[in-house]
Amino acid sequence: MIENSTAQHPVLRLSNITKRFGKVMANEAVSLDLVCGEVVALLGENGAGKTTLMNILFGQYAADEGFVEVFGTQLPPGSPRAALDAGVGMVHQHFTLAENLSVWENIVLGTLPLFGRSLAARAAKAKIRALSESFKLAVDPNATVSTLTVGERQRVEILKALYRDAKILILDEPTAVLTPQEADGLFATLREAVGRGLSVVFISHKLHEVMAIADRVVVLRHGKLVAERATADTSREELATVMVGGATKAPEFEARSAGPALLTLDRVSTQATASETPLDRVTLNLHAGQITGLAGVSGNGQATLSDLISGLIAPSQGLMTIAEGEISAWSPRAALAKGIARIPEDRHKTGTIADFDLTENAMLETYNSTFAKRGWINWRAARKHADHLIETYDIRCPGADTRIRLLSGGNMQKLVLGRVLENNPLIILANQPVRGLDIGAVNYVHARLGEARTNGAAILLISEDLDEIMKLSDVVHVMSEGRLSPAFARGSIDAAGLGAWMAGDGFEERADHAS
Repeated sequence: MIENSTAQHPVLRLSNITKRFGKVMANEAVSLDLVCGEVVALLGENGAGKTTLMNILFGQYAADEGFVEVFGTQLPPGSPRAALDAGVGMVHQHFTLAENLSVWENIVLGTLPLFGRSLAARAAKAKIRALSESFKLAVDPNATVSTLTVGERQRVEILKALYRDAKILILDEPTAVLTPQEADGLFATLREAVGRGLSVVFISHKLHEVMAIADRVVVLRHGKLVAERATADTSREELATVMVGGATKAPEFEARSAGPALLTLDRVSTQATASETPLDRVTLNLHAGQITGLAGVSGNGQATLSDLISGLIAPSQGLMTIAEGEISAWSPRAALAKGIARIPEDRHKTGTIADFDLTENAMLETYNSTFAKRGWINWRAARKHADHLIETYDIRCPGADTRIRLLSGGNMQKLVLGRVLENNPLIILANQPVRGLDIGAVNYVHARLGEARTNGAAILLISEDLDEIMKLSDVVHVMSEGRLSPAFARGSIDAAGLGAWMAGDGFEERADHAS
């Protein structure tokens, strides 16, 4: 039980935090207080310094200047153990899980005693199950992390912090891979915990979530604290303007008629695997000049469909054609040769190579056909290409020789987007293309996808954000347990209707009708 005895006293104080990475000023003299039972939202564009600031609080970075106090005690810099012992828990934006271990082993790592481990393990699993049920974060404690979907891994990260009974909880984009229903459940439990004295720093780019959960909003821009507002005294529009330093406008998407089918799946099924839901007689047409939206709860076959179109797996049954040509030998190389480009779901794990620089990452999927001759890479041409992407797609970085792991999520996504669009692909697989991006970057990515659609590309948009699906898509499908719904034209179905299909209701009705 969290005590509420420090009600109006700061439980956390960041004083004049400054952090530099070479020539880049990540944080400049940032000060922030948090009181018991308060939720403070930390807003800012990708690269504004939010995650750096929280990593300093959690001890993963040491500040160049300034200090951190928790419950009146100054923490030693660069010590995650000191932060944990002081009652600080952090849910990272990017996963920090050991994939070869089970869910429960990841959660309790470093907490079990040397003796009586069997009894302690049973108690730990029971606690994890209770937290999982209470917070509506369903996950099997005995599952191996490598078999989990992206959404399930995020749930493990949240449970890992909650398991340690944190008094101050840092949530860095905690709902980025949760469905709206799961996010609502998480918020309901957070409100209850906050009522008992839990204090929360909440980082999110979803302004409606900020308005729903936060008491106060702090805005960073270019590493500086530029605004502070009580949530009751501001609006989503004002916060968006303060974040980007000016007005921002979302692109408009009007309905378009279908061009020819560029990719067709005819009753396609795939082999079952330990980690992914197989496709079950999926029929799908991707048309030139259209965006086809695919909605569904994480883990229902979207990853399998993405792998199929990318060439990572092949159909076990059914027919797959591209531009009216039947596919036989199917591989990632064959997919690239057919004009398929992908924005992968996980830009860190499958979209980029962390220790490669921007030049190397920019040519990953085209180096052999564009930048290499007789086994030798033309580095001058490759760097020129990377410089072009940096300028054209507003990738904010020191230069093309920067390791991509040093970029913010939004700038990393812009690099992936530029790598895709500069090749004028026939078909674009856009899997969660704006996950974790700020409103300015979201509008930018959506605008570029709209341009590709206008230029005749067939786009498959996979997203768990129903607002994004309904706004961008010309037609929408829903996937549930490897099955694909019929196509719904733009405006013909609302969020509640899509939600019913996501829960499997529409599929059951079709089955009953067929019988």
